[in-house]
Amino acid sequence: MSQSGIILETSQAAQAVPSTMRAAVYRGKGRVVVETVPVPAIGTGEVLIRVAACGICGTDLKKIEHGFVAAPQIFGHEVSGTVVAVGSGITKWKMGDRVMSFHHVPCGTCFYCERRLFSQCPGYKKVGLTAGFDHNGGGFAQYVRALPWVAERGMVAVPDDISFDEASFIEPVNTCIKAVEKARVAAGETAVVMGLGPIGMLLAMLSKLEGATVIGSDPMPERRAKSVSLGIDLAVDPREGRLAEEIGSRTQGRGADVVLVAVPIPTALTDALNLARPGGRVLLFAQNDPLMKIEFPAAAVGVDEKEILGSYSAAIDRAGDAARLIFTHKLPVKQLISHHFSLEDMNRALQLAAHPVGDSLKVVIHP
Repeated sequence: MSQSGIILETSQAAQAVPSTMRAAVYRGKGRVVVETVPVPAIGTGEVLIRVAACGICGTDLKKIEHGFVAAPQIFGHEVSGTVVAVGSGITKWKMGDRVMSFHHVPCGTCFYCERRLFSQCPGYKKVGLTAGFDHNGGGFAQYVRALPWVAERGMVAVPDDISFDEASFIEPVNTCIKAVEKARVAAGETAVVMGLGPIGMLLAMLSKLEGATVIGSDPMPERRAKSVSLGIDLAVDPREGRLAEEIGSRTQGRGADVVLVAVPIPTALTDALNLARPGGRVLLFAQNDPLMKIEFPAAAVGVDEKEILGSYSAAIDRAGDAARLIFTHKLPVKQLISHHFSLEDMNRALQLAAHPVGDSLKVVIHP
């Protein structure tokens, strides 16, 4: 048994889990330091996962840049890896299992869960995955601890033929499935996706799977080309001023049936409302900054009857759908990864994810 009291890993090397590990620790607004911290000890009903891959999410970047939470923290919630220790009472998982883990799990029985508003469940708001300090995901570390409710209901087994990189997409794909469902994207409709970063491309591909004609908008030519190679019908540079014309030509001048906004820019809502037809829908995906204020013309809603919708985080009852789309390669998520970084290069990785250049897309950390 290791100094931290963690069960030994029964791997081919038969080595104990170490007592310390490397982690990227948020130490205040704009500051992340890679340092040595204790490996989290697990208790009854808990699981320890050795992190193999963790994607960088825009939410991580916002927390770090704006200092929305108190330091210290270890972020990272797009986690996949290997079970290396199990607490007493665990029967679902064993050492050596390949898994991905969500960091939020709803209770399943409250007012909000009954209405499928899982992210509004009080239990959902309690983070159940941690590498130490306040519970905040912990994937930017070598080991993470899954608390009992996550170990029981928030982990997914990963087949041997699926890479850990691919498995790390289950959580973000789940959030995008929820968003496309919330926006009611349907076959025969014209859907516009504003912003063709990794999330925008997932929203676009999922909208195509629903049978919609999908038009993407992004100023980066590499991202436009990539989205078309992944099956998007058209990708336009919004700076050229022809996006509305292209949409109109495909909708007999009506406008888009639905616009999915995947860029965290306040003015994007007004642009999206202008692109949507009367009675159309606009879904805000990237507008989760608690300090952001947005203005829009009231008549777009009050007269033109356009809907403004929001979607946040994942839906537990869509976890299986997200996994199947990845495991069957209906969503080629591996093609969205442009860069891998070690934990020691965390700050370079964060800089690239926050300020994409050229063909950069999803940035994945290999602790």
